[in-house]
This record gives sequence, structure tokens and C-alpha cells, in this order.
Amino acid sequence: MRYLMMILATFALLSCGKPSKFKTYNGPEVTQVLVDKTARKMWLLHGTKALKEYDVDLGFAPKGHKFKEGDGRTPEGVYRIDRRNPNSAFHLSIGISYPNNADRAKARAAGVSPGGDIFIHGGPVLFADKNKADWTAGCISVTNKEMEEIYAMVKDGTPILIKP
Repeated sequence: MRYLMMILATFALLSCGKPSKFKTYNGPEVTQVLVDKTARKMWLLHGTKALKEYDVDLGFAPKGHKFKEGDGRTPEGVYRIDRRNPNSAFHLSIGISYPNNADRAKARAAGVSPGGDIFIHGGPVLFADKNKADWTAGCISVTNKEMEEIYAMVKDGTPILIKP
């Protein structure tokens, strides 16, 4: 009996861990992500219906289309969600397909690197809080709780439109 109680206690302790950051979603498919940089808003859409709306932070120099590595701008245009990183330096992340061929050609003509690694992500793992708006290097940031929801809802291949 004592051995059985120890096993039950072990299972009880293991089930008391912190909640998983990997949520599940079984609602309508997200068919597009829409970001309005001026409004600092992002919507997850099913057709023309908004399923979710989020406030966002952008790159530290958000005005204008991303042109080169290190400019702090968030890209503008149509891209796709093309990867996900559950072990990101930020609280989960999903990748945006920047740079596209046009972005690379424009940067090459100017003799600069277009940069890359543009994501939608939560807050930084290394710091407790972000201290100001528009703090990323060009990414789109939401709260950690929101990122868990987005990570579950948005699949690879989903188009994303980022408007000025």
C-alpha cells in the first residue's frame, strides 16, 4: 500500500507543472494574417471574418518597408508563414517568408543584405518585460499568451499581408 501511495503521489506532482505553451485549436481555419503597421494591429482571418485581433509591437524603426539588414523596419507586402520555432529566443515564433525575390533583388542592386529572420513572436525569454513599444529588430511581437494562441491557430503556408 505504501508503494502504491508513493506512485500516486509522484504522478500527482508531475501533473502539477506549469501549463504547456503548446495550445490546441480546432476552430475555423485561419486563411490569412493581416497586419496594419500604422494601427499597430494584427488580425487572424477566416475569409473576410476576423477570428482574433491583437495589438502588436514592430521593429524599432517601423516606418517604411524593410530594405536592408539592421534597419529596424518591419517588412510590408504579401508573404507567407513559412516556419515555426518552438525553442525561439522569444516565447514561440512563426517565420515570415521575408525576403522574397523582389526584396533580394532590390537589396542586391543597392549592394546591401536584405536581412532575414523576420518572425511573429512573444516576448524575449531573457528579459522579464519589454520596456518600450516597437522594440524588435523588424519582427512583429505580441504577448506570450497571445503568441501561444497564434502558434496554435496559424499554420505554415498561411499568407500574411503587412500593410504600411
